[in-house]
Amino acid sequence: MQSELPLFPERASNFAGNVDALFFFLLLVTIFFSGLITFAILYCFLKFRRKSKNEIGVQIDGPAWLETAWIAIPAAISVLLFAWGATIYVNMRRPPKEPLEIYVIAKQWMWKLQQPDGRREINELHIPVGRDIMLTMASEDVIHDFFVPAFRVKADVVPGRSTAMWFRATRTGRYHFFCAQYCGTNHAVMGGWVTVMSPAEYEAWVSGSYGELSPVAAGEKFFTQLACNTCHTGAPQARGPALKGLYGSTVVLEGGQTVIASDAYLRESILQPRAKIVAGYQPVMPTFQGLVSEEQVLDLIAYIKSLTTAQGGTVTHPPAAPGAAPATAPPEKKTP
Repeated sequence: MQSELPLFPERASNFAGNVDALFFFLLLVTIFFSGLITFAILYCFLKFRRKSKNEIGVQIDGPAWLETAWIAIPAAISVLLFAWGATIYVNMRRPPKEPLEIYVIAKQWMWKLQQPDGRREINELHIPVGRDIMLTMASEDVIHDFFVPAFRVKADVVPGRSTAMWFRATRTGRYHFFCAQYCGTNHAVMGGWVTVMSPAEYEAWVSGSYGELSPVAAGEKFFTQLACNTCHTGAPQARGPALKGLYGSTVVLEGGQTVIASDAYLRESILQPRAKIVAGYQPVMPTFQGLVSEEQVLDLIAYIKSLTTAQGGTVTHPPAAPGAAPATAPPEKKTP
């Protein structure tokens, strides 16, 4: 029924039903109370209007239960709306286990997307139906926003940080996505299509890949080109710490503070290695800010994440480009 309304796109993701239910409940509450208040105003206007020029109004003290009701009922509805919305928000921000991770780079005025096997797309995204999809996104210039109306999901893509968004498509078809944040002259044309395919069709489509390097393979190649492997060897006396098992673990910093080795921490450690100094290592690594692109940063992070063999725990070493690395200037920027 809803998909037949011209103002509403069809529902095609696991989040769409809950988002629409909350929206329509809020809409009905708003209509009900707006009508109730309008009726009360008109009723009082007609019933208690002055009937003669000399008539003087009499103060009326309303019953206590009425005042309590019009405070308690809106308060209860507000708490319900908040709890309902917070539940949906938390579910949207809680990543699933073992999703199909796709990397997205926003740039005026286009979207570059890369499949796990390395296949790249421009303003197109092919995904299988019924599979959890994780989009790891970054911007090369200004703030953008990835918005798929049929999936009821959207997220800002902010330069200098990575943004994660997940969903699960529930029906096959082609669905339009947009940039929902004004980003410049051609903002209106910055969009594309999500093609949701059956698992068999998706596997057939992926098998037609052109042999591009996957994000992990590209990150490993770029890691070697930057000579990071000369320090991060894993040996006990290496100048740089080992990376195996780092992602998701707890890193001990100078001063005793700790931080989780998340995507944000890895990005910061690559671009601004002196922001968080790891205990036991000297802050001798030069920054890679401006020397690597957003796509290369995502590839490096993907490579480091692939080295994880143990979840949790506490470690005292930084990631691929953290506080211990060669003191010499980094090599000339190369594109893997």
